Amino acid sequence: MFYSIRHVTRFAYSSPVTESLTEVRMQPRTEGNQRCVKFELTTNPRSRIQGYRDYLGNVVHHFDIPGKHNQLKITAEATVEITPLSALPDQLPASAWTELDQIKSSGEHWDYLTPSQFATKTRLLVELAKELKVERRGDPLSLLREINTAIFETFDYAPQSTSVDSPIEHALEDRKGVCQDFAHIMITMVRELGIPCRYVSGYLFHGREDHDRSASDASHAWVEAFLPGLGWIGFDPTNDLLACERHIRTAIGKDYADVPPTRGVFKGLAQSELSVGVQVSPTEAPPPEEEMMAMKTWLAPPPPPIEDDHQQQQQQQQ
Repeated sequence: MFYSIRHVTRFAYSSPVTESLTEVRMQPRTEGNQRCVKFELTTNPRSRIQGYRDYLGNVVHHFDIPGKHNQLKITAEATVEITPLSALPDQLPASAWTELDQIKSSGEHWDYLTPSQFATKTRLLVELAKELKVERRGDPLSLLREINTAIFETFDYAPQSTSVDSPIEHALEDRKGVCQDFAHIMITMVRELGIPCRYVSGYLFHGREDHDRSASDASHAWVEAFLPGLGWIGFDPTNDLLACERHIRTAIGKDYADVPPTRGVFKGLAQSELSVGVQVSPTEAPPPEEEMMAMKTWLAPPPPPIEDDHQQQQQQQQ
């Protein structure tokens, strides 16, 4: 299956800013059952865009707009091929817990076993884990399926109920949030069980026959857990799904702090207003010559920081 993705981000400023520096993580990854066939990134005002791979293998594009401007439009377009995943077993042997303990002792996947900026145990999380009976039992795969469903049933999906930098306490207190919140809650619980777990940023194709809670016009987030004999397996607690051919991965990290679709700063005394539009639709495969021309990426070092007294961070929530 081939998918066409168009992701448009607009920042409107209340007064002209003198410079903006932005980095973008929107290029789908090529690995496993997923292949990014084509990717194009453009900006208005126009800019010279460069890219590099971070230590997690995510492609990061960055650009600097030095002149005065009162808005910034970023358009990312991609074509991705997704092949079906192998069917998962109903369960794993109970000995899988012992194998997970050996993985932890070896230091492998250590980053995905320890607390991170947005995935940190709190009092309310401990209480929720007790309520949902999240503890080692049975086998890891069956337990992860239970946790995935329990978060879906416990929390309401409510756009704009939290912000991009909200700690998980906000969603835990109100029992509502967005996919970013649900991913962080599940990651924290799963790491406490000694299962490596990471955050995935990307897109979800919404078909007519699907009954997803997440918004069809926005980026999406879910989690991946590492299981013995299976590798990294995706779980989508927002929609009570196992990651499938409809999930398109753009970036992975310890939590959202590693993988925001956009992150930037600007010079000036202004307020910024963000609007985002995402469209994912099935498409035919592109011709070979288009594939060869579209995947050229200039690699460069990470961008330097802007030094100014009046900087403002801007990034979008998932």
